[in-house]
Amino acid sequence: MENLRRLLPSAASLIVFEAAGRHQNFTRAANELGMTQAAVSYAIRGLEDQLGVPLFHRVHRAVELTEAGEKFHADVSVGLSRIQKSAEDIRSKGRETNVTLAASTAFASMWMLPRLNRLREDLPEIDLRIQTSVRDLDLDEEPIPLGIRGGDPGHWPRYHAALLAEEVVNAVATPAYIEAHGLPETPADLLRHNLIHLEEPVRRACDWTEWFASAGLSYPVQGRRLAINDYVLVIQAVLAGEGIALGWEHLIERQVRSGALVPVGGHVLKTGHAFYVVWPRSRELNTQARRIRDWLLDEGLRDR
Repeated sequence: MENLRRLLPSAASLIVFEAAGRHQNFTRAANELGMTQAAVSYAIRGLEDQLGVPLFHRVHRAVELTEAGEKFHADVSVGLSRIQKSAEDIRSKGRETNVTLAASTAFASMWMLPRLNRLREDLPEIDLRIQTSVRDLDLDEEPIPLGIRGGDPGHWPRYHAALLAEEVVNAVATPAYIEAHGLPETPADLLRHNLIHLEEPVRRACDWTEWFASAGLSYPVQGRRLAINDYVLVIQAVLAGEGIALGWEHLIERQVRSGALVPVGGHVLKTGHAFYVVWPRSRELNTQARRIRDWLLDEGLRDR
């Protein structure tokens, strides 16, 4: 690059040369660039002196590219076009106001939705788009900057990961269900109640067998009565009084705080796993995506 700096007087002279060669006219190039015709002629002369060859044939009231000028103009046009596109892409990314977040339906509806008003108050200039899926999307392949994932970040080497919430699982019921069926005070008591099961189609999820095992009990598989493959519907079934379900603390904390759901069974499972905000290592987050990421992490800290 040092050799190039000595070879050419300035990048501005290349811009002038590209316009003059495209128009084959110094006056029209001057009008496009907001310069005088004399300034364009001076810049072209300086470029020719630096390169040591004439780039234009000058005839009465007209100019045309020489053979060397035509070749150089083609290369300069391609180079400036690529630089312009790259600069426009960078500028457009810096000005983007839309940020997409990939997440499960449960996270979107139970964690994110109740916080949208606060998000609008804190970041009114950013439009958040939430894309839900039954599987964790490959953010390297999708034009999505941020995602929410549960599990072990060691399994996602292509992603940065920042802790959002530990995985803590309770058994929960409604006050109405407890009034009708009694309060299960121990894990063993729960074996006599209607337990609602989550059957995750793709993502790994803690189930009743794992939860009971952590309390030192075995759960009979034949005891299953109601199974649902969507966690939002599982919680809706609990709220409708259909039985007791496992409740992920970071998703149900508002219902527990309001009294709509009550922890039962006297046992809490801390799985050792957690939920994370993730983003690809393969590309930089733009300013707006970084602000959404930091906002999510601040909300997670507020809950802990």
